Amino acid sequence: AALGRRSGARTALAAAGAGAAAWGWLTGRFLMLRMGPGPRPGDPEFLPELSRMARTSAAIPVAAVRHKLRGRWRHRGTGPWPVPVRAVLFDRDGTLVHDVPYNGDPAKVELVPGAEEAVAAVRAAGLAVGVVSNQSGIGRGLLTRAQVDAVNARVAELLGPFDVWQLCPHAPEDRCACRKPSPGMVLAAAAELGVQPAECVLIGDIGADVEAAQAAGARSVLVPTPVTREEEVAAAPAVAATLTEAVASVLGAPTGRPAVPAGARG
Repeated sequence: AALGRRSGARTALAAAGAGAAAWGWLTGRFLMLRMGPGPRPGDPEFLPELSRMARTSAAIPVAAVRHKLRGRWRHRGTGPWPVPVRAVLFDRDGTLVHDVPYNGDPAKVELVPGAEEAVAAVRAAGLAVGVVSNQSGIGRGLLTRAQVDAVNARVAELLGPFDVWQLCPHAPEDRCACRKPSPGMVLAAAAELGVQPAECVLIGDIGADVEAAQAAGARSVLVPTPVTREEEVAAAPAVAATLTEAVASVLGAPTGRPAVPAGARG
């Protein structure tokens, strides 16, 4: 009996060790993905940022699993989400392209890893694709609308045409109804596409994206970046490590008919 107990203990320890190793590998992979955009070794902010990112990279998978299990328990015994997904709306800066604050130069547009494949996958599924983006640089007098439009044209050149663009040019102090986390842009995008807000999913990198979707009655997926706060991750209903994983989770949900005719998308 004692031999059996020792054997069982060794098996449990081996399983725990394997689990810890797998968790460590996944956390390390997530950290590398999030540190990809910078800063680089030698930069003054590299070590503090690496420390912060290591902490949050360990916390984010825990939060994601917790929210997934909580959702499964809350909705146990129910069928799939009754409303099909007909449109995917993306935040621009930090989600589709690397965030360059108040960027008015198309030459500085750089796609995040997986952006091209993610957007193409949404189109291939027959769903509408849109962008909802705060551009307060216009309201602050740091950018012109023409500069923002030029940057957007470069994004479309790299990723293909979008079915809808919604931009908020206002500064935060303007207290407008369109700037995220307010729902205005999500509601306007849904109306322009001819779909219900509940048929839309917004993918973004900060809490304002999630809150805008929730306020509009849409769904959301948070893809954390170095600027994402831990409390934003904890509060998000759905979290994905990468843009590719976010889109894969959306496409795993029930889908409806294309929101606009395929020929209208170019």
